Order: sequence, then structure tokens, then C-alpha cells
Amino acid sequence: MRCGLLGERLGHSYSPLIHSFLGDYTYTLFEMAEESVPAFLSHGDFAGLNVTIPYKKLVVPCCASLSERAKRIGAVNTIVRRADGSLIGHNTDYFGFLSMLHHAGVSPAGKKCVVLGSGGASATVCAVLEDLGGRVTVISRNGADNYQNLDRHADAALLVNTTPVGMY
Repeated sequence: MRCGLLGERLGHSYSPLIHSFLGDYTYTLFEMAEESVPAFLSHGDFAGLNVTIPYKKLVVPCCASLSERAKRIGAVNTIVRRADGSLIGHNTDYFGFLSMLHHAGVSPAGKKCVVLGSGGASATVCAVLEDLGGRVTVISRNGADNYQNLDRHADAALLVNTTPVGMY
């Protein structure tokens, strides 16, 4: 079984090392440009993939089907190749972020929550926060709420960074 991580830049990833402790399978970094992703998903040699920046939204139309959560959020971070060769996309980030909030004892219910970034991870974080009753504002480079006027949101109870800042 061959699995791996799909992303644009993966030099920082410890995923192959982590997966070497989890089981007896090959885990490869699939670093590629955006234009190569659809063909790779159609014809690549893999049984399963994790998907990271910036492809969590890009891979959605490449999947034959989506789990309900991935469909609702519009972002996929896990892809499984079925026996018939078709791909199903999942969003396991939802459970991961939800678990992190619970473990930290953080409840966003009724609170203003600011999410930095507007990519696939942001969509997932926003879904979790909204499902838990948080009032969410997304900050991105463009739009009414952006990094130039971030001070308007100094009253936020929770700040979540979903940008790639700090990853490289």
C-alpha cells in the first residue's frame, strides 16, 4: 500500500517519519505544482493521500464522491482510492480541530472568533466554530475584513491562524 502527502511545498513535513512508526506501508511526499494535481489524482500510484496547503479545495472536483462533512465544508484533506479506482474525499481536519478545542477546554459558544486565512483549513475551522455556536469573522488579504484593519477585531475571544505562516 502506498500512501502520501500531497502539497505544493513539503520540505518541512515530518509525515514520512511519523507514518514509519504507525504501520508497515510506504508514505511518500508528493510535492507538485497546481497544474499537475488533477492528472496525478487520476493516474497516480497511491492508495491514500493526505492533502495540505494549498490543495484542500482544489482536489474536491477530482473526487468521484465526498463524505458529507467534506461536501458541506468544501475542503478535503484525506483521499482514499477505492478498489474500482475512484477517489473519495474526506475532511478529517474537522474532528482534529474539534478535539483540540475540547482538550484545551475552549468553548467558542456565543463568542467572537477571528480566523486568519481563507483556504481549506479556514473553511474547516469556521465550520467547527460555527457548529459550536461561535460568531466567526474571517480575515484574509482581500475583502472588508483584512490584515490592514485587523484592529477592528481586538474584542475577539478566540484567534485561530490557518495561514501557512510559521510552517516554513
